Amino acid sequence: MKRGYKALLEAANAEIEALSPAEAANLAEGDDVVLVDIRDIRELKREGRVPGAIHAPRGMLEFWVDPESPYHKEIFASGKTFIFFCAAGWRSALATKTVQDMGLEPVKHIEGGFGAWKKAGLPVDMPNEKKG
Repeated sequence: MKRGYKALLEAANAEIEALSPAEAANLAEGDDVVLVDIRDIRELKREGRVPGAIHAPRGMLEFWVDPESPYHKEIFASGKTFIFFCAAGWRSALATKTVQDMGLEPVKHIEGGFGAWKKAGLPVDMPNEKKG
């Protein structure tokens, strides 16, 4: 392998802005900031969600961000600040680097991801427990 995930993460982290969960939560209180959860839908159903975050699956992100894509989502043309997160901060670091390279700005990501968010005691909407 020419360049493994560790090298990709190191390169991405050198060029993007990482926030602590508390910093992200503080910024997200403003109307000009959007939290973007890139985890798989199964992760959201299993682990819960950050209240108010939008879900943009990692596999569709580039297509949702690009205004020329037939899958473009208008939220990404809003001019707001986007703070990406995943489970542990790896996918969101790479995603943040990718969308930053695409020209979406300002973008940041949560260091440690959803796991760090939960560990910090920040709000989480838990999935409904099945009854029966």
